Amino acid sequence: MTQQEQANARILVVDDDPELRALLDEMLRRRGLDVATAEDGDVALTRIASDPPTAVVLDVKMPRSNGLDVLVEIKRLRPEIPVIILTAHGDVAMAVEAMRRGAADYLGKPFRQQDLLMSIDRAVERRGLLTRGAAARTPGTPSKLVEQMGPSRQVQEVVHQVSSVAKSDLTVLIQGETGTGKELVARAVHELSDRGRGTFVALDCGAMPETLMESELFGHAKGAFTGADRPKDGHFRRADRGTLLLDEISNLSTATQGKLLRVLQEREVLPLGAEAPVTIDVRFIAASNLLLKEEMLAGRFRQDLYYRLGEFTIVLPALRERCEDIPYLAERFLKQARAELDLPVRAISEDALQLLVVYPWPGNVRELRNVIRRAAVLSRDVIRQEHLSMSGVAPSSPSRVPSGRSLREHAEAAAVAAEQEAIRQALRAARGNKSEAARLLRTEYKTLHLKMRRYGITAEDFRRP
Repeated sequence: MTQQEQANARILVVDDDPELRALLDEMLRRRGLDVATAEDGDVALTRIASDPPTAVVLDVKMPRSNGLDVLVEIKRLRPEIPVIILTAHGDVAMAVEAMRRGAADYLGKPFRQQDLLMSIDRAVERRGLLTRGAAARTPGTPSKLVEQMGPSRQVQEVVHQVSSVAKSDLTVLIQGETGTGKELVARAVHELSDRGRGTFVALDCGAMPETLMESELFGHAKGAFTGADRPKDGHFRRADRGTLLLDEISNLSTATQGKLLRVLQEREVLPLGAEAPVTIDVRFIAASNLLLKEEMLAGRFRQDLYYRLGEFTIVLPALRERCEDIPYLAERFLKQARAELDLPVRAISEDALQLLVVYPWPGNVRELRNVIRRAAVLSRDVIRQEHLSMSGVAPSSPSRVPSGRSLREHAEAAAVAAEQEAIRQALRAARGNKSEAARLLRTEYKTLHLKMRRYGITAEDFRRP
């Protein structure tokens, strides 16, 4: 939190233990914070109603009050006040229930002083973001993001959210379909933050086999396993004093999710084969093309990690939900293709543009870019409907050979279409399991992943309950 936020912050400590109340009072005052205390929920609610604090530290188990009920009442009275819950050590179910009811964070007793101070810092910081509101709309708004994503109202809202959260150190969760620009938004958050001069490290959790994931994340010491002839820094340490993006985080195994949760809580990592942990200073951004809440409810994603990641969530709209951006993006991608590939194509015809606008774009902006680049190669002057190849959309004149296309170009187009169909069939047979699909296609996992990314194909479309 900023010095001004610290000077203005007042923390309400609610606990039935007078010794703990006195200890927390002294600790927080040494930190420069104003402190009030309450011995039970009734007293706390009275004080919140008359003089609302900046944040609340609340014991969940008190003789005269149920902490969860007090939490719900606080969120009803003043939903903007962040509440940090204190629970018995190891009571994960209670912690998850508290987060579900609106707690900003939870700590198990006994807790470390630095953990509580860090949690309070982040709660005050988050409160500052909520109360500053429209003040975040400043000339610092990332115009580059608008240039890359489009001028629509939906994009402007995303830009506002990025501007609001960038200067804080909150963990950000970016959700959106494949191809909507999640890494683009993550980079914008990093570049606008105080860590902007630090390293931005992106790890695609869906592009790496589970057997390598732990070494890539945590690193390893020399001799940690066969072939480890030298120490290696993992992504956590490479991103020190910078930002780490964990893309497609839903692909992490439950075991790795648990280790990630510990890193988020402790802010330290233990490389494979190392004897002592290493402290890290990293801002975390997670991204997923699945709704993590649904994954959590289905038992595929840890509840405690989900609530830990959700300090600030940005949801990216699908391209079909912001059709006004399509003409702008199509023209931008055409200019890029013309310059990068040295092509003579001049423009996009009106009928082609109409087809682009009404097409649902399951692969979103990435698919649009690929379609425009391919059409630019096939066209010799103006991109028309027959130059466009989108999944499930037939050309306007299928019986006629498009003018200007050579036999080789026809062969290349047919090969691309056949490759896409083969990938879809394999994913369908594997029920969306990319590793199994790669085995069926007799190709490397990474090769399949790259081709799916190129064609805008997502495994989720083939997963059946």
